[in-house]
Amino acid sequence: MKQIWNKKLLPGEKWSGNIGRGKYIHFKALGPDANVSMLLYNMRDTSERYNMPDTLKAQYTAHLKKGNILMSDNGRVLASIVEDSLGWHDTLCGYTSRRLTDERYGSTNYQNCRNEWLKSGEENFLVELVRNGMGARDLVPCVNVFSKVYCEYDGSMHYETGHCKEGSTFTLRTEMDIIIILSNTPNPLDKRKTYPSVSVMLEVYDAPAADLQDECVNFRPENYRAFQNTWDYYNLMGL
Repeated sequence: MKQIWNKKLLPGEKWSGNIGRGKYIHFKALGPDANVSMLLYNMRDTSERYNMPDTLKAQYTAHLKKGNILMSDNGRVLASIVEDSLGWHDTLCGYTSRRLTDERYGSTNYQNCRNEWLKSGEENFLVELVRNGMGARDLVPCVNVFSKVYCEYDGSMHYETGHCKEGSTFTLRTEMDIIIILSNTPNPLDKRKTYPSVSVMLEVYDAPAADLQDECVNFRPENYRAFQNTWDYYNLMGL
């Protein structure tokens, strides 16, 4: 595989970029208990974006793993999970806010701390949304890569410390031209009192297109229909 690009995403850092279809996006945790909050949008029409309810109900799950797809609100496949060393990534907990960050780790701001101030997922996402021609109205539930959150029968939700080990990996294959927005900020249910300081390596490679034998295509009948919708979308545009 030919590597196209790489970046180390530092603790608290944000990043967004346009990534065309037919690419692998490889995440590697450089320490334990990493968390990267992620949003996805259709590069050609940002009103189409990752839809958490449709993604979960179509695949009969509350978390993501290898074989799952990330569906848009138009029933298409933005990206597929083709490799995953953990088998569980959080879809329910969302991103941290300024208030939660201040309450848990102590109040900080740029004026007093400069680049050492503790950033929240919400603020990071809002900055990157503006950079991509969007705004607060475009915030949607995110995927928390590397985190495991499970529910008890009483409805309580629990973050599992130690789920992500150093060297854990997660790989997406882009099925559409996407805008990806990332925030290396804590999972909201991570109860540690010290702001996590785990970097994550990002790498992008060329990837072969999915075919009818692909694991993600055949994971469920709903996945197959979503791929058909995606292929029709590009075929009708002559792309």
